[in-house]
Amino acid sequence: MLQLKTLLCVFVLSFPIARAAEINVADHGVVPGIDATYSLNRLIESLKDQSDVTLVFPKGQYDFYPENALEMYRAVANHDNGLKRMGFPLFDCKNITIDGGDSVFMFHGRMVPVTIEGTRGATLKNFSIDWIRSFHAELTIVESNEADKSFVVETDPKLYPFSINDGKVLFDRYGQQDPIGSNMVFDPKTRSPIYRTKDYAVNSNRAKVTALGKNRFRIENAVKNAPPVGSVLVTYGVHPTSRLCPAIHITNSSDVKIENVTVYDAGGMGLIVERTDNISLDGMVVTSTEDRIVSTRADATHFIGCKGTIRLENCRFEHMLDDGINVHGAYVKVAEYLGNNEFVCEISHFQQWGLIFGQPGDKIALMSRTTVLPFYETTIKAIKTLNEHRFVMSVSDLPESLPEGPLSVENLTWYPDLVMKNNTIRENRARSVLVTTKGKVMIENNYFSSQMHGILIEGDNNKWYESGAVQDVTIRNNVFDNIGFAVTERYPLLASPLLTAEQHMGEGQYHRNIHFTGNTINSFNGLLVNARSVKGLDISGNKMQFSTDYPVVDEGPSIVLEYCDDVTIQGNKASGFAKPLTVKATDTTDPVMDANGGFESE
Repeated sequence: MLQLKTLLCVFVLSFPIARAAEINVADHGVVPGIDATYSLNRLIESLKDQSDVTLVFPKGQYDFYPENALEMYRAVANHDNGLKRMGFPLFDCKNITIDGGDSVFMFHGRMVPVTIEGTRGATLKNFSIDWIRSFHAELTIVESNEADKSFVVETDPKLYPFSINDGKVLFDRYGQQDPIGSNMVFDPKTRSPIYRTKDYAVNSNRAKVTALGKNRFRIENAVKNAPPVGSVLVTYGVHPTSRLCPAIHITNSSDVKIENVTVYDAGGMGLIVERTDNISLDGMVVTSTEDRIVSTRADATHFIGCKGTIRLENCRFEHMLDDGINVHGAYVKVAEYLGNNEFVCEISHFQQWGLIFGQPGDKIALMSRTTVLPFYETTIKAIKTLNEHRFVMSVSDLPESLPEGPLSVENLTWYPDLVMKNNTIRENRARSVLVTTKGKVMIENNYFSSQMHGILIEGDNNKWYESGAVQDVTIRNNVFDNIGFAVTERYPLLASPLLTAEQHMGEGQYHRNIHFTGNTINSFNGLLVNARSVKGLDISGNKMQFSTDYPVVDEGPSIVLEYCDDVTIQGNKASGFAKPLTVKATDTTDPVMDANGGFESE
């Protein structure tokens, strides 16, 4: 028996072992100190028919310029479509790995650093993405005159080059001249939006700008309140030029991993993912550099129309000009019913134009745009794209008659599960988490500190057209720290569809089965949960502690319930507040309340 085992070992050891190919990019002319774009594009193209390939970058700074980059028209969800020049065009690959070796990939123009399309098995790891010049400008307030609402700013013209003509300031960003446009004021001490930042918003259209020399200029006739000295005005332009360059764009792919990747800047989102099956992020960081306060122009991460599992662990997202993560589907309008089970459909939001809504075999729901509730489920038989805005879709079956009023469709096949564990999202404009998916959601052991809501579970069929009434959400053992320092009723958890004046509740709740348990909330405003149109809501075992980090404000009831059913509120404790926190319920089936310390019913 021993001899047989020995022979088997010899046979196994002598048999060739298949290994993934490792390619040192330096052997193909991709080296620090020169424009790496063309050589890298050629190398990637040469590997098109190979699989199981790892591109290894010796540690260094690799520079990428747009002049010799591959260019292609690309529709990018929640961005501005157009011609995109790419640093890493990874199309139709199979099991490809980019191992940056802790290198910096530095971009010098309007480029999309990484594009992954039609790829099964991709890993991005061990590198950072930055731009030599940011897509926003940071202006330090050096004088502030509350009497006439004027203020003086100072900036570094090397980092944020600008010109002033006819009372207007324009910032030079890679061949385009951007006005002040969207803007907000940050606090350099906290590296967060300043408390009540909207009070200092600049009206770019009215602003009169006067050059003062020494890299300074005065802004007049533009604000209701002059921003305080030492704060930083961040300006980031206007549509359609303010969301052109996400750092990483992934579409129509599967089994993608992002490990130990840092994004320092982007003219859009850090990561935008569309119609992808399974993606995991481990140790991804979106943050700003030492000489900048703000990181990305928009969300750190955003996922639309995906399926499988989206997994985020050990990530840190901070200083963005929008949300930490947004997971959702898309409501698409029915423009016309052609008969014979065939519809003309229109992609609803202008920043979703070009979206791939579905494919034959996908299960979809037909729904009323008035009540935002589904009334029939069917299957796609065929889809024909007419243009970026419209497509013709035929389905397997329909009810005998369609209801009156405007209709929409949503894709039920392409909704993912979401797992978020041990992440930090903080010091950003807007929310920490937006999630509207019918998949199973687990948000556990994270730290959230955002200017607006902590977790927003919304869904709307009128503004952003982000679909996905939730079915199973667990939010537990997280820390919510000073959520809502924008003021105006921002909650650690807000769960409610967004309805217009023309829309109304239908029969039955929109969201279902939300568990908000065991969380710690450090709060200056006493707000906890706001829920509307939810069936199955558990608010239990949460600890609320009074915080003195911001001025004390009374923004109403701590828990607000409207048109909810099957609600349990028990074992929550509030301490340090001047008076008991209140619970207000309207049009809600008798909520169960038990053993809540520091809370009372209104």
